[in-house]
Amino acid sequence: MDVYGLIGNPVGHSLSPPMHEAGYAALDIDARYVTFEPAPDDAALAVEGAAALGVAGLNVTIPFKQDVLEAVAADPLAERIGAVNTVVFPGGDGRPRGYNTDAAGVTRAFEHHDVTLAGADAVVVGAGGAGRAAAVALADAGATVHVANRTADRAVTLAADVPEATGGGLATLDERVPAADVLVNATSVGMEEDATPVPAELLHAELAVLDAVYAPTETHLLRDADAAGATTIEGAWMLLFQGVEAFERWTGEDAPVAAMNAALRERLG
Repeated sequence: MDVYGLIGNPVGHSLSPPMHEAGYAALDIDARYVTFEPAPDDAALAVEGAAALGVAGLNVTIPFKQDVLEAVAADPLAERIGAVNTVVFPGGDGRPRGYNTDAAGVTRAFEHHDVTLAGADAVVVGAGGAGRAAAVALADAGATVHVANRTADRAVTLAADVPEATGGGLATLDERVPAADVLVNATSVGMEEDATPVPAELLHAELAVLDAVYAPTETHLLRDADAAGATTIEGAWMLLFQGVEAFERWTGEDAPVAAMNAALRERLG
């Protein structure tokens, strides 16, 4: 039996175990998915310990996505994003391989909703880890990216690492969103309170809106976007497809997306 897992702190809230185990069951793969909660400073030790125990693969979540970089051979995309969320054991040279599937979560969520990213004008709200993954993913897919963040300097710094991207404060949304084709909320606004990072009057029917917040599934931003006639994409799709990408890297099989999505939606209620 293969063992896959997740390291994070905390991890008790994770929806990854039922999603991945539904995938194993659908393909009749003899595997289990478990969670590990190392101490905050022990990310590298956790990866070494998992390798020693014969763990076949790991997902990585907060606060370890950056710390794990030192313990793996990261692929170029993970290096550019500056974070690893998927580890594959072993590498060809004996080192674990590190990947970032959050970027694929973004692009595959849009693709699933028939949204064309090549040539699109995209706005990403937030310059943290999720914002960086989204900005890089959209740029690699052929979109022109603008990053807006509460602290403008962080948006400018992120944009400097993304080809032809621009960055600025939240005030830039007034100009950028009405002309955009794609909008991604990569902040936590809307998770703990019924709030939105983007004023409703800026949204329009030609926009495709992805909210990385997946609980609640229908956020204030998505309700506003739906009212404006925009294409709305729940954060659960991004969560699903980053897991699908990890599943496929670990197993070499096409992931049973429908089964994994059903398990995820059941847990989300």
